[in-house]
Amino acid sequence: MYDYDLLVVGSANADLVIGVERRPGAGETVLGSDLAVHPGGKGANQAVAAARLGARTALLARVGDDAHGRLLLDSQRAAGVDTVGVLVGGAPTGVALITVDPSGDNSIVVSPGANGRLTPADVRAAGSLFHASRVVSAQLEIPLETVAEVVRNLGPDSRFVLNPSPPRPLPSEVLAACDPLIVNEHEAKVILGEACVGEEPEHWARLLLAKGPRSVVVTLGGEGALVASADGVSRVPSVAVRAVDTTGAGDAFTAALAWRLGRGESLAGAAAYAARVGAATVTREGAQDSFPTAAEVAATGGADSGGADAGGADSGDALCAEDGAR
Repeated sequence: MYDYDLLVVGSANADLVIGVERRPGAGETVLGSDLAVHPGGKGANQAVAAARLGARTALLARVGDDAHGRLLLDSQRAAGVDTVGVLVGGAPTGVALITVDPSGDNSIVVSPGANGRLTPADVRAAGSLFHASRVVSAQLEIPLETVAEVVRNLGPDSRFVLNPSPPRPLPSEVLAACDPLIVNEHEAKVILGEACVGEEPEHWARLLLAKGPRSVVVTLGGEGALVASADGVSRVPSVAVRAVDTTGAGDAFTAALAWRLGRGESLAGAAAYAARVGAATVTREGAQDSFPTAAEVAATGGADSGGADAGGADSGDALCAEDGAR
């Protein structure tokens, strides 16, 4: 029996958000809205998103001994996340500088801070968390060597989910553990490098599978997503929603997918549910504040059908959010 449905290993940032009429070009200054400060970071976002859906969730991360760190700890606990694995000190809390335009699209610059001090030794010291977790999710806002150590410390039956954002080439050890590897077009091309030829996402997915992951999910913006494994490649349709703010939608998608896979759903069924979660997320402002509960997702229709067509055309804008959103 697992104590946790999901263990998230990753970043925890304070999001400093400014609304702009348009994003500035090189050397240009534009005026924006008042500054808003929100708890964020890809790891912290995924943990809160999963807990809101009802998953028993723990977070392994590092924050600074400062006001931003306390903000992050408070937000995790308020969502029901177990913070026993959150380490404090060593550097200031990471910060993300985010601009959001009227269409909901965002641009992000991250100062890693304490996230860069989450070490392989920290992972080894948290071994009991890994063995108590059904699924382990990670991203790349922490050192790559730390993610590699996560793979080495997985429980014998634990499933590993990776969203390689921000993208970089991955060692074969990490790729081989991914089930699935979740990428958008940009991330797929960075990981594939020179091997990425052609414009067909199905081709990218097959090339990625050939690199060693057990399964792959490629998000395709308004065209939905596709899932790929040894059983083949299939499309997951999208749902049209009016995007207010795409910040955090990619993290909500990943968290929902990881949780539903841990419940035994098929990859296509879990991706369809995750798309509905992403769709609900982009209709509200903020990252963690916008994450829906399971009841809110169910209100979109077909929440537990488990099929690739569940909920109809799902979250075109939510899946598009993965093209750059946290």
